[in-house]
Order: sequence, then structure tokens, then C-alpha cells
Amino acid sequence: MASFRDQRLAVVTGASGHIGANLVRGLLAQGRPVRALIHSQTRAVDGLPVQVARADLRDRASLVPAFAGADCVYHLAAKVSAGWAPAAVVREINVVGTGNVVEACVAAGVRRLVHLSSVQALVPGPNAVDESCRLVEARDGRGAYDLAKAEAERLVLVAGARGLDAVILNPTAVIGPFDFQSSPMGEVLLSLAHGRLPALIAGAECDFVDVRDVAAAALAAESQGRRGERYLLSGTRLSLVELARLWAIATGRSAPRFAVPMRLASLAAPFAASWARLRRRRPLFTPESLRVLRNQRPVSRGKAEAELAYRPRPIEETLRDTYSWCKEQVEPNAPVAAFPHNR
Repeated sequence: MASFRDQRLAVVTGASGHIGANLVRGLLAQGRPVRALIHSQTRAVDGLPVQVARADLRDRASLVPAFAGADCVYHLAAKVSAGWAPAAVVREINVVGTGNVVEACVAAGVRRLVHLSSVQALVPGPNAVDESCRLVEARDGRGAYDLAKAEAERLVLVAGARGLDAVILNPTAVIGPFDFQSSPMGEVLLSLAHGRLPALIAGAECDFVDVRDVAAAALAAESQGRRGERYLLSGTRLSLVELARLWAIATGRSAPRFAVPMRLASLAAPFAASWARLRRRRPLFTPESLRVLRNQRPVSRGKAEAELAYRPRPIEETLRDTYSWCKEQVEPNAPVAAFPHNR
């Protein structure tokens, strides 16, 4: 690893995750040297011309040498949970881990930190969610993940006030290709494609954003984002019924014919979550995920459009490309599609 700061070296935490896999490919498409921080799985970066560094967010001592020589650190590593992971683990990785990343950036002399948060870290306004919304607090009755992402943002903002050059991005629900570890939404799409979902949930809505557009926005934030600012990254707002219909068109597989009322799904959610835990699987829906799906507000992306040239692609393109990528994974010799630039 370099002992001096490389003017182009980018370090990506969470490089094995969904956004990380796409961001690494975007950086490589720019000709950038990349150091991919991996905790365990390497599948997302296997065969790519990157430096691989093993590090643990909970171990600050492992981060400082991993950040050595970095011009920019993209902090994507996180523990995503809608009630299926212990709250202590969610906080340790998202909050303690982010604190360690911030301190390691300062110690290593990193020029800029791009921090990936979530729109769930914000309390919606009466009509919409925008950058002026306040961060979630314990009194808001939100889940462990929302609270942890909000607390992590506060750590980044405090470090920024003390001199760290940091930019924050808050995407909505991320879907798209290069999802090597099956993200929560990726698992839902796979379940739909394989006919494992007998019914949908009526009244459930969400804003879905293409992972490649999030990665492109992160690249733009490194060079164009204003220090200490937050940028919301939204895409297309759909009900789960509408998403399933569009996914059926992309895959040629039939969508579930039935939609369970939200009230009935809410009653069943605790039992579904308990059954999934007994089988050591991540539940497809929980009381917390249903709370999120029934309390959606429109998410503004005007600031990202104006300052980062953010232009999310049509959801139909996202779903087609996601299915094409999924099919390639069962054909080991199939070519990997080139990283598409944001439009």
C-alpha cells in the first residue's frame, strides 16, 4: 500500500456490497486506481484490477493503513436491517464503524470522504422529504437502522465542522445489477422471478433508484459535491403491485395475482419474521419494513439534479438490466456488461 497520498487513489469500504460493486466498476471505468476494503466475501471484485484490503469497521487500527495514500474514501459499508438484525449489531457497524472511518480519514490525511447514508435517516416533512428535513431521533419511534444511519450522519457532520471534507448521499431503495450478495430488494425480485411469493401487499409503496445511478452520483459528489452538504437520490415511486407488474414484463414470469391488505400483512408480519429466523433466513417482510412501506413521502432530488447532474434512468431499464445480469450469473462464462454511465 502507498505510504503517500495518491492524487487519484479511491478507497471503497463495503466494496463487496451492492452499491460498492457498482461504484468500483465506475471508478475503474474512469481509469482510477481502486483499493477495495473487504470484510469477508470477495466475489463482487474477483477478477477486477483492484487492490484488495481486509479490514473491519469495528477495528480502527485496521482502517488507518487501509486508507493510507487515499485521495478519496467512499464509505458504503453498512448493516442494512428492517428488524431482522439485532439492534446492537446494527449500531456497532453503522455508528461505531462510521466513527472509526471518520477518525481513520483524519489520521490518513484523506482529502475527501463521500458518505453513503439513507433517506430513512431523515424525518419526512408534511408533504415530502428533502435536504432540509431533520435527522431521526429516538423520540420519533423509528427502528434501529434508521436511528443508526442518522447517528452516523451526525458523526460525519461533526467531523466536517472540525475540518474533514465530507459529502453525504441519501439514496432511496436501491435495486439493479451486480447484486452479488442479494440485497433486501434484490431478494424480493428473485423471489418474484422464481414464483416464491404467493401474494403481494396492497398499499405498500416505495421509491426505487438504480444502483448505477447512485454510484454515478457518488462519483459526481467526489468532484462536484459541496463540502458538508447532503444530497437525496430518488428514482421512481411505485407500489409493490406496480413493481411486480413491471418485473413480470422484464422477466416474462407472471406476477402474483393476489394482494394482501396492509392491515392483514401487519398482523402476520411478526409470525413471518419469527418463522424466517427459525429457518436462519432473512424475512421478506417485517413489522419495521411494513412501517416504512406504508409511510412513504415523495423524495426530492432537485438539489442532486442541479449540483451533481443527477439523472435517474427509467425503472423499466433498471429491471431489464437486473434480470439480464441475474441470468448471466447462472452462466459462468457469460460476459460482464460494461458499466453504463449515468444519463
